[in-house]
Amino acid sequence: MIARRWTLEDEPFAGCTGRGVTVAVLDSGIHAEHPHVVRVLGGASFVADSDGTDLVDRIGHGTAVAAVIREKSPDVELLAVKVFHRQLSTSAEVLAGAIVWAADEGAQLINLSLGTANAAHAEILAVAINYALDRGSAVISARESNGVVWLPGALPRVIGVMADESLDRNEIELTANGGGMCYFASPYPRPIPNVPRERNLSGVSFAVANVTGFLARAVEAAGGSVSGAGLANVAR
Repeated sequence: MIARRWTLEDEPFAGCTGRGVTVAVLDSGIHAEHPHVVRVLGGASFVADSDGTDLVDRIGHGTAVAAVIREKSPDVELLAVKVFHRQLSTSAEVLAGAIVWAADEGAQLINLSLGTANAAHAEILAVAINYALDRGSAVISARESNGVVWLPGALPRVIGVMADESLDRNEIELTANGGGMCYFASPYPRPIPNVPRERNLSGVSFAVANVTGFLARAVEAAGGSVSGAGLANVAR
């Protein structure tokens, strides 16, 4: 096992803010007026019976994820890609379609703070991910939590993420184990003033968002190029 750890003060992340980088957040929508989000570039809804423009976050999950990304990279452009409505449940077909849409919209990074344990969905998700990568997008997703392996985070060419409570929120770690590579990050979102972190929300969803926020800085440092940023797992 080989590991490397970075903070926001290390190259290539230091001094970057995610400027010129578009991140698609495939989630429950984003509340654009939230003070931790501030603005959203645009987006689309893939929820059934939706007109495609309803980006309202009725759960709060997508807004919390977006806030984590914005904290790490305050100048990123966020696309709200709605795949959840009133519960954290969607289909592989919807998710695959949303990945393709985000890639076509030019998102360099596609954040999936979600996953499925159903191996039957591997093929349709892999096709969408390969499509995205061929268009210069990278997919960041949960790889494993509580002993459950998640898709698409465990698929080849996906930037898989796992949570590590020992890491500070301004740290990430890349571990190579055998033939695979995985990022680790803190499972905590932005802190709540005067509230111990153990009483805040936590989970691999926020570890994914923490990694995405870091990687947006790396993409900026590479002039907006995902391939130039040298992100793990994105090569064929």
